[in-house]
Amino acid sequence: MAEWIGCACLALVIASYAPAQSPQPSSAPSPSLSAKTPAKTLSPLEALLEANVKSEWDAFKNKDRAAYSNLLAEDFAAVEDDNQGMRTKSAVTAEVDHSVIDKYFLFALHVVPLASNAALVTYELTMLFPPKAAVRFKRVLVSELWLKRDGQWKMRYYQETHVR
Repeated sequence: MAEWIGCACLALVIASYAPAQSPQPSSAPSPSLSAKTPAKTLSPLEALLEANVKSEWDAFKNKDRAAYSNLLAEDFAAVEDDNQGMRTKSAVTAEVDHSVIDKYFLFALHVVPLASNAALVTYELTMLFPPKAAVRFKRVLVSELWLKRDGQWKMRYYQETHVR
């Protein structure tokens, strides 16, 4: 398992150093600031994994342990920003019952295919908590490793980093 986690971490590091594609020059005039840019067309994989991420956070917000657990691989592992170390699938599904997330907002979700059965998903997440909570909101950068096993995409690894 340590070797697998090491490979997953290596994939995260490699993906973070992948060069960005430069935009192709266009002969069309650039749109004004008031004009809306058309929505990006998602590939089938991007659409599926974006829907899975939204389902993940909906399940957590709604305290739906079964729906959340169904998205996770049996050998799932997570590292959150609370300094409590690695968590297993059973540990994170137990956390669902204690969720106090009122709302969440996903931003800048990107899907990086790593193989036909593996993809890295990164995004920024803002969680809003109840008005009387000690902490009103939390922002994190998230990286997730999704694997296709037996025809289903399951989250294998979750890593979050606090944004100040």
